[in-house]
Amino acid sequence: MAQLLSVHPVNPQLRLLRQAAQIIDHGGLAAIPTDSCYALVCHLDDKPAVDRLRRIRQIDERHNLTLLCRDLSEIANYARVDNLQYRLLKNATPGPYTFILEATKEVPRRLSHPSRKTIGIRVPEHPAANGLLQVFGQPVISTTLQLPGDEIPLNDGAHILERIGHELDVVIDAGSCGIEPTTIVDLTGKEAVVLRRGRGSVEALGLT
Repeated sequence: MAQLLSVHPVNPQLRLLRQAAQIIDHGGLAAIPTDSCYALVCHLDDKPAVDRLRRIRQIDERHNLTLLCRDLSEIANYARVDNLQYRLLKNATPGPYTFILEATKEVPRRLSHPSRKTIGIRVPEHPAANGLLQVFGQPVISTTLQLPGDEIPLNDGAHILERIGHELDVVIDAGSCGIEPTTIVDLTGKEAVVLRRGRGSVEALGLT
């Protein structure tokens, strides 16, 4: 059964974030709050953990997973970003947006889209998610914590523990963070294309 770590939603306790980071670093699968909704996360280079994540969500390799990054400087290691894309990313991060970008060779092949070689990238604004990334020191792989058959994502730590605690290693509970997923913007073409309207304002990015 997963450990439940209850953290303050604005000032999460550093010792608890370090505890969660250590679990993830040793192959653990975590449920964490973000600025859109709760997400499943694991180590970027841990294939068994990624496989567990996909199994819980019942998604295959065609489903883009997302890299949660600490800041813009980290994005450049995993995605190719030109000047125009960088300006858009700078205006939108941190925040509830996921950007589809061309993956670099730093991204393990199993994590990028098999036919398009793209990767989803985002910089979360939630104090617990961002604090965890700062402590962990590198990006984590993530996907929205919405179980097969559910109409909305899970959004309560105790409920997450009840539903899938036996399949996780740690749950960071910071209270409700919403149930609206990120806005997804595809930046792999000549023009930005909004693939999904979510919590992030499309108008704020100058898109329609």
